[in-house]
Amino acid sequence: MAAHEHHEPEDGGTAHGADDDEFSSVLTGVGPRLRALRTERGTTLAQLSETTGISLSTLSRLESGGRKPTLELLLPLAKAYGVQLDELVGAPDTGDPRVTFRPFNRHGMTFVPLTRHIGGVNAYKQVMPGLTGPPGPVEQRVHEGYEWLYVLSGRLRLVLGEHDLVLKAGEVAEFDTRTPHWWGNVGPEPVEFLSLFGPQGERMHVRAKPRESGRGGDGARA
Repeated sequence: MAAHEHHEPEDGGTAHGADDDEFSSVLTGVGPRLRALRTERGTTLAQLSETTGISLSTLSRLESGGRKPTLELLLPLAKAYGVQLDELVGAPDTGDPRVTFRPFNRHGMTFVPLTRHIGGVNAYKQVMPGLTGPPGPVEQRVHEGYEWLYVLSGRLRLVLGEHDLVLKAGEVAEFDTRTPHWWGNVGPEPVEFLSLFGPQGERMHVRAKPRESGRGGDGARA
């Protein structure tokens, strides 16, 4: 949340008006944060309602600003998203410079958020457990956005459109998520990978690598 300058009240007045304005601005920002977070996680209102026990209409009104956020509503939402409560309300930093991230589980995987902001390009470390039986069915998804994957360890199977690939440690894939896609583990060992996702189609910017000398080269390779 942006910093506010402090002004002494004039003519014997109080600062309550300024405090009320700041409090109102914090509450006004909760709805857009909730909607952006739900969109980022690919969760529907119906799924969120089932997880939290909050009615569909209440969730919809919270996101649109028609319902005032309360602790009774925000606590189960923070738990469902695996985030701190102050991330939902945009509370100011307390002065501790350490950045802490709370992992959450979804679709059988562990997600570790690596970015604090909501919206724009978001980064996660994902850990997928090893197979203990035959692999499950390939169910490709399609949605708005752009994805970048980097495998840290293990082997990650990526089914992208008609392509069926196995990525090993150190390999990268990037694609428009409007292309049907699915990924999963291919062996008994866990697979760890980094995922950068832009929900509005934002792409990652990779610097060109200089050509190695020996071919006359002073150009650059994309």
